[in-house]
Amino acid sequence: MEGRLVGAWAVQVKSLLSRHFVSCGFLVDVSEVTYVDPIGEQLLTWLRDLHAKFVAETCYARDVCEKLQLDLQGKETLTGLSRQRIKLLPS
Repeated sequence: MEGRLVGAWAVQVKSLLSRHFVSCGFLVDVSEVTYVDPIGEQLLTWLRDLHAKFVAETCYARDVCEKLQLDLQGKETLTGLSRQRIKLLPS
């Protein structure tokens, strides 16, 4: 994900994932997320409850992950994985 994880954008991401997501346990890179509001936090905790793992390379992203008790993985976990980028509001 990248950009601002806020309001209607967070709701839209949840809606898209709810319709197209098949199995539990996937990797979410939040390194490029620049801001998360309470609705965005709800999305991230929902993903956590689906057993998602998170990659956070910036101080802000790591802080959000720690605050929400998200399962952090190292960036090396991304090697060789196919990616689906979800662009949010511009930073």
